[in-house]
Amino acid sequence: VQLVESGGGLVQAGGSLRLSCVVSGDIFSINLMHWYRQAPGKQRDFVAAISSGGTTTYTNSVKGRFTISRDNAKNTVVLQMNSLKPEDTAVYYCHVLDSINRDYWGRGTQVTVSS
Repeated sequence: VQLVESGGGLVQAGGSLRLSCVVSGDIFSINLMHWYRQAPGKQRDFVAAISSGGTTTYTNSVKGRFTISRDNAKNTVVLQMNSLKPEDTAVYYCHVLDSINRDYWGRGTQVTVSS
């Protein structure tokens, strides 16, 4: 199973980025799809999640600015990030949990927000 993130980059504060994660390989039915992030010297933190039915959850600091969505047919999860702040700078990781509770991580994509 392979998770490949894309869409990271350098953006000015107030700008937007769209992260995508494509899941491929021999994976059982995907249940939950998440985005996490890890800033330098800090632990990896939860950002957003979406269930197979489309229910979404966000950490408080990104509510109203980030939107998570998924395409079940394409095994893809997207994180639309608007009104970016310097404190959003981190490596963003895709994580999925299948219906028999196996989990998988991507390698991450760097997001840098300049002030």
